[in-house]
Amino acid sequence: MKNFCKISLVVLLLAPLSSLKAQQVYGEGTVTYNIVVNTGNNETKAADLLDGATQKIYFKGVNTRTELTSVLGKTITLHDSRVGNAVVMNEYGEQKILIRMTKDDYEDRNSKYAGIKFELLAETKKILGYTCKLAIAKLKDGSTFKVYYSTDLVFQNKDYGAQFKNLPGFPLEYESELGKMKVTCIADKVSFDPVPSAMFDTPKTGYREMTYKEIKDIRKN
Repeated sequence: MKNFCKISLVVLLLAPLSSLKAQQVYGEGTVTYNIVVNTGNNETKAADLLDGATQKIYFKGVNTRTELTSVLGKTITLHDSRVGNAVVMNEYGEQKILIRMTKDDYEDRNSKYAGIKFELLAETKKILGYTCKLAIAKLKDGSTFKVYYSTDLVFQNKDYGAQFKNLPGFPLEYESELGKMKVTCIADKVSFDPVPSAMFDTPKTGYREMTYKEIKDIRKN
């Protein structure tokens, strides 16, 4: 009986430790997603342009670097969640444009996700060995998208994406929109290797600088 009590005590002490290990918070790392285009009409040509497209998110403390790469080119977004500022670099062919954003600019750019809510469902699936739960995101315009998230994968910086605010875990598969196409981003690799600080530096040359307002005005016209 005495031995049984000792074993029970050890199990009780180890259980919280094991849970803590599973939910370790990582200060830096990289998550790579493959992008799958969900075509349902005559968008095959546009879909071909995104064939093999990837998205990488680099984490380091309060900083994130998101790279969207396709045959068309690359869009890089640097974001400092501490102050809220961001820099977006578009590299398409010989055209290289850099846009600096204030916190207000960044929030305006992501305004469609303001007030986002998630309906948490019981459905689960395994992605890269992580058990992920399904959530349905609901936006203020009435649109929705699916997210499979893991509660066992946590990064220190939780402001890496406006569309995941209030999501109780890290997204390893989710639906998104690129232009008029609906796509699915599926995690292909998670690495916790150190990320060089230089990856979050803003280039001083090689880009034509434009303001966020200038870009908005161009898109309106």
